[in-house]
Amino acid sequence: MWCGPVAPCCHDRAAHRNRRASRVRCVTGTNVRSVTTSPAEPARFRSAVDAMNAATVRPEIEVGPIRPPQRLAPYSYALGAEVLHDETERVPEQSEGDAFGRLILLYDPDGDEAWHGTTRLVSYIQADVDESLAADSLLPEVAWSWLVDALAAHGEPLTALGGTVTSTTSVRFGDIAGPGRAHQLELRASWTPQSDVLAPHVEAFCDVLAYAAGLPPAGVARLQR
Repeated sequence: MWCGPVAPCCHDRAAHRNRRASRVRCVTGTNVRSVTTSPAEPARFRSAVDAMNAATVRPEIEVGPIRPPQRLAPYSYALGAEVLHDETERVPEQSEGDAFGRLILLYDPDGDEAWHGTTRLVSYIQADVDESLAADSLLPEVAWSWLVDALAAHGEPLTALGGTVTSTTSVRFGDIAGPGRAHQLELRASWTPQSDVLAPHVEAFCDVLAYAAGLPPAGVARLQR
């Protein structure tokens, strides 16, 4: 299942953020901005899009519509999300400060046998992590538990959940800016919601993004050092 392209490793964080912002046009605020759908689209698909845009997320995360894939299903919609860190803020211990992702809605009125339904959600998350976390052999299991627990916490029924977790290390050589070693966590997953209430799925996805970025729990302030 397609979960979106992996962003290339950039020479410096500012360039990485600027390039990513050019293709993930996020909007500021705690509510996802709704978009206009075509009258030719099925009513259930339009309702699903509206339901996704009804999600409320924490203010550190910007969310907005992005270009969806065109060939995976008759109808598709996508949200891009990025964790923002104050440029003057100390980087949290469990993240180098860059975390972003996308959540894609696929809809096939005829249903898909592999989906066990007519609607499929496909997620992709990438986050920079520190060396100690990247070296933890249990990182894939821990990251997967973030998703499972977040979906369970939001309480909406789902089926056919599956995915992969990948931990990578990039080593820079020669005349190239940036840290000598950079560590990334990637989580790809898809599942079939069993109701038309999709806002909790978006909120769960954003919770996982926050975990990957090393943000404190919502409502808990980070101590300044």
